[in-house]
Amino acid sequence: MGQDQNGGSERRRSRTCFSYLYSTILSHSSLERSLSFHLGNKLCSSTLLSTLLYDLFLNIFTTDPNLRSATVADLRAARYRDPACVSFSHCLLNYKGFLACQAQRVAHKLWTQSRKPLALALQSRISDVFAVDIHPAAKIGKGILFDHATGVVVGETAVIGNNVSILHHVTLGGTGKFGGDRHPKISDGVLIGAGATILGNIKIGEGANIGAGSVVLIDVPPRTTAVGNPARLVGGKEQPTKNEEVPGESMDHTSFISEWSGYII
Repeated sequence: MGQDQNGGSERRRSRTCFSYLYSTILSHSSLERSLSFHLGNKLCSSTLLSTLLYDLFLNIFTTDPNLRSATVADLRAARYRDPACVSFSHCLLNYKGFLACQAQRVAHKLWTQSRKPLALALQSRISDVFAVDIHPAAKIGKGILFDHATGVVVGETAVIGNNVSILHHVTLGGTGKFGGDRHPKISDGVLIGAGATILGNIKIGEGANIGAGSVVLIDVPPRTTAVGNPARLVGGKEQPTKNEEVPGESMDHTSFISEWSGYII
């Protein structure tokens, strides 16, 4: 009797799992349709219905081939940079950083089409549901990994290049109440550690590494590590130590510690 009950419970769990996978992935004829369905259900509200969001997402994903290539690059980034990501479907279904990024791409498209009220409404829902607040005007490249993603804030005039990895509680913010171009520009291959704050219209050079908890207020040269509050360059301002690998892809957060005696855990 006990074995029959256990067997029945196992079959019910298997059916539930298959039903979820079927409704979100297997029943859809393309990545765009699956992603649009999943985002529509995640972000819907009493005023933004899931069916309307599905149509909105699908229309934008299918009319802009660059968005599909960006989505694929983001999936690859999560699968190959994060050892906790066991499959592409795991990322597609469960990684809120990935989902928030894809939804922001749609909001950005709406923003460029002068559909700003809808873009801002979508930003608000992304923030409510995923705890990720990215302004729809911000420009984001391909191969982006928002690892864990909780508390990430990206300002209006921020630019994020390709193959960048950003951990949780990172802020790309401004320095005051004035408008204009006021947010950081993150070049390709950059790694930004958890809790880092980068403020102002400054440039983080290609392949740079921003240590966890750092507060960066100055430009960081390419392939250079910046750590601390306020951040300083590892190896000194005049001759900073150069990163040998691409931090945004290697995800190496600690290689600089032996070279910086001021770093304390």
